[in-house]
Amino acid sequence: MFSLFHGLWKYLFSKAEFHVLILGIDKAGKTTLLEKLKGLYTNLEGLPPDRIVPTVGLNIGRVELSNTKLVFWDLGGQPSLRSIWEKYYEEAHAVVFVIDASCPSRFEDSKSALEKVIRHEDLQGAPLLILANKQDLDNAASSDELARYLDLKNLDERIYMFEAVSTLDGMGIKESMNWLVEVMERSKRTEMLRVRAGVTSPASA
Repeated sequence: MFSLFHGLWKYLFSKAEFHVLILGIDKAGKTTLLEKLKGLYTNLEGLPPDRIVPTVGLNIGRVELSNTKLVFWDLGGQPSLRSIWEKYYEEAHAVVFVIDASCPSRFEDSKSALEKVIRHEDLQGAPLLILANKQDLDNAASSDELARYLDLKNLDERIYMFEAVSTLDGMGIKESMNWLVEVMERSKRTEMLRVRAGVTSPASA
């Protein structure tokens, strides 16, 4: 009886935890996004942009938003490092894909990398947030312009959104995170990961 009530208490009062991949080609602003999230949602001040260096491997950031714990995995985007991305797919609840909207010459590389992410079976059903970053620059493409250029296929059954943001000044970041938490909480992907981990609701206990 104690274990039943303990399990119910833990389910009702413990905070949900989600693992989110931050992907994108190099110099898109992934680590700047992670540092901005730390500044917005924790007592820690993120690194200033001039001290951020290209990621080689993995950066991890933990923040709390409302009643939810978010663990972000920021992976290096250089061509030689993209092969390690898939090692983290299986445990991810969602993907944030960051694109430098001010650099059209690299849109094709971003599109190719993103299409590989979308097609991978280990990310089936994972909500996708595509950030058109660097909106603080005058020449940045809007989220609608970027969506038209990418013209992504295989998105019919996936929850996704394009959002215009600036990881430098924080424009659009909180709105993006609110959307992400909302869709992760009700996505089939989250339910699948819970079942696989042996986590059940009180109703099914």
